[in-house]
Amino acid sequence: MLIDGKAVAKQINEQTRGKVTQLNRRGITPGLAVVLVGDNPASMAYVRNKDRISQQLGFFSRKIELPEKTVQSDLLKIVNELNADAAIHGILVQSPPPPHIKEQEIVLAIDPAKDVDGLHPMNVGKLAMGDPTALVPCTPLGCQRLLVESGIETAGAHVVILGRSMLVGKPLGLLLLRKGTGGDATVTIAHSRSRNLAEITRAADILVAAIGRAEFVRAEHVKEGAVIIDVGINRVEDPATPKGYRITGDVAFEEAAPKTKAITPVPGGVGPMTVAMLMANTVTACQIQTGHFV
Repeated sequence: MLIDGKAVAKQINEQTRGKVTQLNRRGITPGLAVVLVGDNPASMAYVRNKDRISQQLGFFSRKIELPEKTVQSDLLKIVNELNADAAIHGILVQSPPPPHIKEQEIVLAIDPAKDVDGLHPMNVGKLAMGDPTALVPCTPLGCQRLLVESGIETAGAHVVILGRSMLVGKPLGLLLLRKGTGGDATVTIAHSRSRNLAEITRAADILVAAIGRAEFVRAEHVKEGAVIIDVGINRVEDPATPKGYRITGDVAFEEAAPKTKAITPVPGGVGPMTVAMLMANTVTACQIQTGHFV
């Protein structure tokens, strides 16, 4: 089975739109501010996409584009202004920023209640404690929703997460360990320095590839009948294509897919879910801040 991230993301966006409509009836409009520093083409495309979708869903949307040479203090000033703006319920500073920007300092400056990226230590701590008011990083939340919406049972399943980043691996592990729907899993987090890596990944009922290496996961890493969630997005040079490159995941799809029960494609799998969960997080943040729950 091919897990269609676009279809699931569309379904979640419709749910979000419904919540926005209900909030509108109470005189409330969720507000999302996305801040971009510099002119990285990939980041610019992501920001345009987020701005477009947020407007389609009925959000109040602010897109703030700053020059590459923007200094730390000016960026912090903008973040503080957004923190104080009652019309803004979610703040996202697009990553990665230019090298001279200290990203962790920016993350710490964002009001945890408006941290729709879920990266502030306050939200990480809440997630670890199982606090339902935690704002959870969008990509791991999207991975979990893909499993739930695809009818893949996590309770009692052995999930191996390949990758230990704070963006995906660690928060996803915490999510899948929670009690309830989409949780109750037995979780192993592996990485590039894990010994006998193929042996570990072959033990997985559900394998999540988030190691950041193009086509790293081969058939030898996959158990027959496993489910694979491929988080990777890698640009690989390919002279045979019109653009001279192709986009691939962390899984060698053609090689691994025949062994699986279900697998996400790249593109069209986890990617659309990340944006959908950003929108859902913004509505959640809006409800918590206003005290109006729908």
